[in-house]
This record gives sequence, structure tokens and C-alpha cells, in this order.
Amino acid sequence: MLKEAVYHRPKDNYAYVCTISELHIQIRTKKDDIKRVTLLHGDPYDWNRKQWQPTTMAMKKSGSDQLFDYWFAAVTPPFKRFRYGFILDDGSETACYTEKGFYAEPPVDDTAYYFAFPFMNEADIFRAPKWVKDTVWYQIFPERFANGNKDNDPVNVIPWGSEAPSPSNFFGGDLEGVIQKVPYLKELGISGIYFTPIFKAYSNHKYDTIDYLEIDPQFGTKETLKKLIEVCHENGIKVMLDAVFNHSGFYFPQFQDVLENGENSRFKNWFHVHEFPLVTEPQPNYDTFAFTPLMPKLKTENPEVKEYLLSVGRYWVKEFDIDGWRLDVANEVDHAFWREFRREVKSLKHDLYILGEVWHDAMPWLRGDQFDAVMNYPFMTNILNLFAKESISVKEFVENMTSVIHMYPKNANEVAFNLVGSHDTARILTLCDEDIDRVKQVFTVLLTFIGSPCIYYGDEIGITGEMDPGCRKCMVWEKEEQNRDLFEHVQKLVRIRGEQPLLANNGDLRFISDGSDEGCLVYTKSDSGKNAVVILNTNSEAVNYTVPVNVRGKTVMNLFEDKEIAISGDKLELSLPGKGFAILLLY
Repeated sequence: MLKEAVYHRPKDNYAYVCTISELHIQIRTKKDDIKRVTLLHGDPYDWNRKQWQPTTMAMKKSGSDQLFDYWFAAVTPPFKRFRYGFILDDGSETACYTEKGFYAEPPVDDTAYYFAFPFMNEADIFRAPKWVKDTVWYQIFPERFANGNKDNDPVNVIPWGSEAPSPSNFFGGDLEGVIQKVPYLKELGISGIYFTPIFKAYSNHKYDTIDYLEIDPQFGTKETLKKLIEVCHENGIKVMLDAVFNHSGFYFPQFQDVLENGENSRFKNWFHVHEFPLVTEPQPNYDTFAFTPLMPKLKTENPEVKEYLLSVGRYWVKEFDIDGWRLDVANEVDHAFWREFRREVKSLKHDLYILGEVWHDAMPWLRGDQFDAVMNYPFMTNILNLFAKESISVKEFVENMTSVIHMYPKNANEVAFNLVGSHDTARILTLCDEDIDRVKQVFTVLLTFIGSPCIYYGDEIGITGEMDPGCRKCMVWEKEEQNRDLFEHVQKLVRIRGEQPLLANNGDLRFISDGSDEGCLVYTKSDSGKNAVVILNTNSEAVNYTVPVNVRGKTVMNLFEDKEIAISGDKLELSLPGKGFAILLLY
């Protein structure tokens, strides 16, 4: 037994309140080392007994990655208090693991040896808006989606799609264009729009804000935005805006005042200035986003800055009834600011979705007091490595994704913002070397996995493009130039996800094949006697695949083909084409 590999902590993803009555416990052990784990638990205050008399519960292995096994148990402490430890059995020896270390036998003379979950406070439950679990997002880069009103075009606008996107060209996309294309979004099945910034800014991407309280004139007016949100809500579509609170733009009036007045500026403490006067070359002498002098970093610890930005967060919720805030470079802003931000905006709209941009382990932001979710870049990385770059095996994918799933509590995973492309990444079709079958597999996983999926505008019709700015092409609206086969594939997946709750965020996901059998990726989502099984053949050649589930007495539907599969005996064999897939429902 490799005791050094055993890890548990009574907090975060290892011990958390899932509902007011249910507590989730997780422990990590060395891969293939421990045969059985038993949860030893009880109430700490049973003073009528001379010694502690805990009860036991077998834990189930919930997954394995490259190094570790993960074990899980859901318990319902009758008095909401919980002391607990673990009995580890490797087949030849057992040990009791507690907060105080390892013991040959479980100590019973005092509960102080054991891990403590003092009380299941309802306020500590991670609660994200319920509607997010069933939402399929669509990311829109407003300047490149649709030009609905040429009267507000920038003076240097060029004809739609007439040249390759660059950091400096403008094509005239606006909010009116989005309003006119809402029927298209409805046809696709979209239920949420995530807009990149729409506030007044200098660039075409608008991440260099000039005025946080004004719509950029090239996108329309505040009345246009109100109309857009009204039309979206009438069509069952939520609207999420992008807030850039880590940094402002170079032409933000407060920063311009510091440039002009230096140490005499009343705004000098709004920014992280190293010395005066300010210089931009060869490197700025003030903190910025990624050494970009055009994006000076805001000092969110400053009470004036904090109140200004909080007023921005409140304004667009209160006056425009937006449904979510996506927070740019969220990991570089102090935690205290985000805690206050959450309190302020949730007080106006309790089911507002707060999404942070964090590219790494985001557990510190997902404790229920800051964000509802983060953009799930680890998910994206694994998807791209398997299907697009073909740089990892199915086994490695399963191990990596198991690590991702076990990083966060179940409540957080259900509303994670899953994506396979964005304005910051190359287009998915380009990454897949324009292999449509591989793209179809990517969308199949995206729309059947845990979390809230997001489609980057145009990916559903086969737009290509390298990294920024290549990934920011104008949307193609001529149907003859769209890949309608890919569109219909995505459309059908969105529809099936909406019709089958198991394919959204109900039930537990489990990998049941690591690719060692015919190179197929297989996972199930189970709940209340029903099982959804997703199978993807990662080979270029067709395979006859025996699904590793017992189907005796079951009805099996092929959801994508909308037909029942005849069953004989307890095994199900499918013929899957190269780079093909199947989505089954067993009940």
C-alpha cells in the first residue's frame, strides 16, 4: 500500500454539500493499488456511548487517471454533522486513514482522530442557475456576425467578407444584425448567446474598453440592445455579456488623465503604475494585460475602482435584464472583488450566470462565493488532442478527462462552460485538417457530455481559420457556401440533447472503455434505470463493436438514427464506420 499517494481534504472537491441533505466524499489513491475503500463515519456528539461506534459504507471507484484512482460516496448525515475516516484495503493489508494519519485499527476512543465536516450549512451549497444545465450557448463576435444596419457602420468599413480578418479591419457587424438572425439561431436550437464585448472601445475586438457604460456606436444604441434582449427572451434565448474588469483600454478617460497629468492625476491609483511619467516602449512602466501597453491593468483593490466596476456590473443587469456576465482574465483580479461582485449582481437577479475566464485549475473560484462556472479549457484541450490533433490515444483521453471531472464538485461540473473553439483559438475545422467526420465527432462529444456546451459562431457551417485573427472571419450567410450537412448534424445533436435529459446534465457519467478494444471511446450517463451510451470509433476503418453493457431485457434506441435496435441475448454488437459514432438510449 503506497500511503504517500493517499489524499483527502475535507473541503472543495473532496468533501462538499451537494444538496441540503446530501454530502459528497471523495478520496484519491495510487492507481491500481487499493482494492476496496470503506467510508467509516458517524456523529461526533454521541456522548451516551463509552466509545465511538461509527457505521461503514463501501465507496465506489468513480474513475482512474494516469496516476490515481478516485473513490466516491454520497451520504446523508441525519444531524448534518459528520466525522469520518477511510479503511483502505489493498488485498494484503488494511489501514485506517484519518486526519491524524494511518492506524492499523480504527481508533474508537475519541472522534478527534477523524476528518470533520462540522455542519452542512445550506449557505455553503454551490448553487448555479438551474437553467444553465439545459442551455446550449452560441458565441458571437459582434463585428463579424451580421451587418443589420449600415447607418452605424464605422467610417473605414469594408464590404462583408471581402478580405481576410486582421487586427485593424472592420466589416460592420452589429446588434441589429443579430436581431435579424435570431430565427437562424432558433433553427439551430440555440438557447443562450455569449457576446464578446459590446462596449465602446477602439479595436474591432472591443477588449480595450473606453466607456463601460456605453454601447459601441458601430454596434448600435442602448435601445438596440434592449430590443435584442427582448427578442431573445421571447424566443427562449438567454443573453450573456463580456466584462473586461482586469484592464481598461488605452483610451479609457481615466488612463488618459494619468498619461497627461502623471503624479497629479486623481486617477493615478486606479492603475498599477511603477513610475512617472508613463512610457509605453520598449516595455510599459505600468502593469498591463500580457505586456500590451494598450491594455493597462486596473487596480481592483482601490475602493474607487471597485465601486466603479461594481456599478457597471449592476447597471447592465438592472437596466437591460441580461442573464449572465462572462468575466475576461478573471484569474488576475483579486478574489475579494469577485466575492463582492457576486453579491451585488445576484442581489438584482438571483439566477444570473457568472462565468469566469480561467485556463487552469479553477477550484479557488468555484467555492460558491465567486463564479458559477469557468470556461472549461482542459475539456477543450483533451477534445482537440484526441480528435483534431490526434496526438493522444483514447486511453490517454479517458485518463485526462477523468482528472478534469474529478477536479471540481458535481454541482460545478454540471454547469461548466464547455467549448471546442472561440475567438482565441483556431477554428475546429482547420484544426481537424478539414476532416468533417472528425468535426462531427467533436460536436458529438461536446453535446452529450457533462456541462453547458458552447458553439463558436460559424463552426456549425464549416468556417475555417487559423489562430486570431484568422478565426474571426465574417459569418457566411449564403446557404450554398455553408456546409449544410454539418449544420444538420449539430442541429440534430442539439435537438436530441433537449429531448433526452440524460444527454444534458442528469445522471452520472462513466467511461466504460479506454480504447483498448477496437479504439472506441465509450461513456455512459445513467439515472433512474435509464442509460445513455455514447460510442465513438476513432479509427479510420469500420469496426464491429460489442457494446460493454448488458442489454438483456432492455429496449435500445439509436437516438441519432431515431430507430429501435433489435436485441438478441445480452450483448449488443454495432457496426461503426470509420470515424463514426452512435448514441444509444437503454431503458
